[in-house]
Amino acid sequence: MAHDPQVRVSPIFPVTDLPRALAHYEALGCMVSTHDDRYGFAARAGIELHLVVVAEHDPRHGPAAAYLHVPDADALAAEWAGVERTGAPVDTDYGLREGWHVDPDGNLLRFGSPLPARS
Repeated sequence: MAHDPQVRVSPIFPVTDLPRALAHYEALGCMVSTHDDRYGFAARAGIELHLVVVAEHDPRHGPAAAYLHVPDADALAAEWAGVERTGAPVDTDYGLREGWHVDPDGNLLRFGSPLPARS
C-alpha cells in the first residue's frame, strides 16, 4: 500500500458491556460516543478505537491489541496511573520506553516512546 495521508486505522475491540467499556475509556481521557447499543467509539489524539459488543466474548481467548506511539510514555502512564491494570513503562533493549494497559475485557493497549539518545 502506497503512503496515503487519508488512510487511517481504527482497531476494533470486542467488549461484553458497552456502557462499562465507554466509561472505562472515558476515564483514560478519550472522547466516547455510540453508534447504537452494540457499537461505540473511543477517540483521543487522532486515534479511534471501535468497541463492539460480542455476547460470547471470552477475553482469555483472542482479545485485541493496539500499540500507541506516544511522545512520552511516562507522561501517559502518569495520567493513567489511577486506572486499574496500567503497567509502568520500562526501558527496552530495542530503544523504546514501553508501558501497557488492559481494559476490563482483556484488550491490550501497549504504548511507547523512543529512549533519549545516549551521548
